Amino acid sequence: MHVWGIARAFGGHVVLRVEDHDRTRCRPEYEAALLDDLEWLGFVPDEGQIAQFRHGATPLRQSDNGAAYGDALVRLDAAQRVYACTCSRRDVLAITGPTGPGEEAVYPGTCRVARKPGDSTRARRVQLEDGEVRFDDLALGAQRQAPSHDCGDVLLRDRFGHWTYQCAVVVDDVNQDIDVVIRGEDLLSSTGRQIVLARMLGRVVPPLYLHHPLIRHADGRKLSKAANDTSLRELRAAGADAASLIGEAAKRCGLRHAPDRLAASDVARLFV
Repeated sequence: MHVWGIARAFGGHVVLRVEDHDRTRCRPEYEAALLDDLEWLGFVPDEGQIAQFRHGATPLRQSDNGAAYGDALVRLDAAQRVYACTCSRRDVLAITGPTGPGEEAVYPGTCRVARKPGDSTRARRVQLEDGEVRFDDLALGAQRQAPSHDCGDVLLRDRFGHWTYQCAVVVDDVNQDIDVVIRGEDLLSSTGRQIVLARMLGRVVPPLYLHHPLIRHADGRKLSKAANDTSLRELRAAGADAASLIGEAAKRCGLRHAPDRLAASDVARLFV
């Protein structure tokens, strides 16, 4: 809702991108359900038409875009910033100790020091440039992050050969000229490392970022299918209509005081 509303209100255009980089979790039926939901709600992208995804390969689907991520890896490797990493998450936690809720384990650079041979694993990390990153979030204001200290070296490809979220979204944002990124506030901590990685790939001016609140349960938990939260498909089957659901979402996001019916074409007026 935020993406379409802000883009329409301020003259931008929406790029639909399917981020299915994790092939162990993503399935064709999940993508089909996503496309069906967007079409039913009335949210029409400007680039990456729904029919484009339904009829074949597209660079806007990350599982079809591996060559671009491979090219980025080669460029970073040429700058001598990439190394093989055999550490699992369990290995990292054994060194750093357990993390608390919402905390991230900082990779300590074990394999960077050990210099593991390239054929020991398909996993690759990149050593980030040092320094502090400052940016103004359009919703949350001034931010300061130190990625090399906060998260350590970033995993680009895992041991199964799958490209990671951090790698794929940065390369896509660079190659697709994304100049505004709108996403949930749970991804705020990724921003600094993504700005640094993009800079290492040649992007001088980073995108603008807006991190919006998530729709949560009353106790603060995120909505999750794993927690048996109801999907849009289930709500549709139960007789819900698109305008009612968009209105309810607008209320829960704090954009309206009451859950009045709202068409997708009218979402832009919530942001002006």
